Amino acid sequence: MKHIYLGAIFLLLIFLFGTHLLFSQNDEFNSTVSVPNDLFDYSTNIIKNQENEYSLVLTLQDKNQNTLNQFTGSLAFRINNDGHQLINFIQGEGHYSIEVKRSFIVFTELKVAEFHKVKFSHYFLSGDNYKRTAIPLWASIIPPLLAIFLALIFREVLISLFTGIWVGVFIIHGVHPKLLLTSFLNVVDTYTIGALMDSGHLSVIIFSLMIGGMVTIITRNGGMAGMVAVFSKYARSARSSQFVTWFLGIMIFFDDYANTMIVGNTMRPLTDKFKVSREKLAYIVDSTAAPVAAIALVTTWIGVELGYIKDAFESIHVEQGAYTVFLESLKYSYYPILTLIFIFFLIYMRRDFSLMRTAENKSRGAKVKEEDDAGMDEKKHVNPQWYNAVVPVITMVVVTIAGLFYTGYDSAVWSDQSLNFFKKLAGTIGHPDVDAYKGLIWGSLSGTTMAILLSISQRLLSLGKVMTAMLDGFKTLLPAVVILILAWSLAQVTQDLHTADFLT
Repeated sequence: MKHIYLGAIFLLLIFLFGTHLLFSQNDEFNSTVSVPNDLFDYSTNIIKNQENEYSLVLTLQDKNQNTLNQFTGSLAFRINNDGHQLINFIQGEGHYSIEVKRSFIVFTELKVAEFHKVKFSHYFLSGDNYKRTAIPLWASIIPPLLAIFLALIFREVLISLFTGIWVGVFIIHGVHPKLLLTSFLNVVDTYTIGALMDSGHLSVIIFSLMIGGMVTIITRNGGMAGMVAVFSKYARSARSSQFVTWFLGIMIFFDDYANTMIVGNTMRPLTDKFKVSREKLAYIVDSTAAPVAAIALVTTWIGVELGYIKDAFESIHVEQGAYTVFLESLKYSYYPILTLIFIFFLIYMRRDFSLMRTAENKSRGAKVKEEDDAGMDEKKHVNPQWYNAVVPVITMVVVTIAGLFYTGYDSAVWSDQSLNFFKKLAGTIGHPDVDAYKGLIWGSLSGTTMAILLSISQRLLSLGKVMTAMLDGFKTLLPAVVILILAWSLAQVTQDLHTADFLT
């Protein structure tokens, strides 16, 4: 363990040194805007114009820190996330309207010809004036790196993410000891609340919770057990039972947590019967759950991925459908595709390596411990039927695709005779106006409703037990939802700290 810590510290030092070298380089920026020959630096300051109206003052300077009074013209500055803006300078001084808070960071960048300068300044309101504190731009990478390393060391992701956010907010507040408690409180009242106020983030949470509820319902009503029973007929040996586990891992694609819980618990008695090691079962389940959830068209992962794509495109001012980009990115998803293929050949060729081989050999010679629990939580009198699981899942998929089609429908696309049906369908689902979040919510709501109706109509579960099952499903995804909220909060912190600008 000591060597792991030393290796991690060594890699961190290399990373910091490499980013320092990268950041210290002056990249050439092609621009038609002229630059004064004696420009060597610029200063930033905040002044109050009127009540609640402030301006960022940019002052051009020579090597002696004197104002370039002789320069009158326009230069392209990038301020925060607003992109490059032409700012008019009169006698070396330019003004830019800026939204201000009690404590905030201003990122300014000027790249003209061979001149490249970045200012990273923190302003804190004291009375009616702002006090400026210099913060090194490399400090912006501390919060995410701290969160990652704490998670690796303590194996606890929630406190690691929270600590990363806290440190980030503390840096945003100017690293002032008096604001340590304020920074702690702002983690929740500013950044966590801000993450929850985003409609896309709320859509992902609702979508995930609804799928969790649907999965638990179709597990309790015997639907999942019925579907597994159909495929279990083909498990007649250690190898075939592993194939069935692999196949079910691909079939239950809509959520990796659901995949792990359902496939792992239902196949455990079967693989135990044929003396497949628990380690091998865990490996197959884990190596199918996440990869298939990453590339299937309708999963709990998709909403998160669409949110990242949408946020990134908004920051670089690109208007393109997030779902189209996701579909286009599938051909580059080498890891999930190759992993699924690798597991297939691993089972087919009966190949095991290192500790896995040891575990398999040990399991083959051990007695099987009988277990009367299949982990499905259904009552003994419930008659498992495969369609009670398949129908809700198909309903969810169909309604989701219909929702994408409905929100992205464009009559001009469908009236274009030069496009075939599939191109029209792709143009509709990938339309910039398509609301993927609505489609995902409609689909998950429809799937959950169908699971409820099937359970009640066949008297498999009472209304009270159905509601209890749905709430239990919500609970299973609560840890994932909390992690998502904290991750979104940390993402906002890194955006305010301009971490991406530093790395770029």
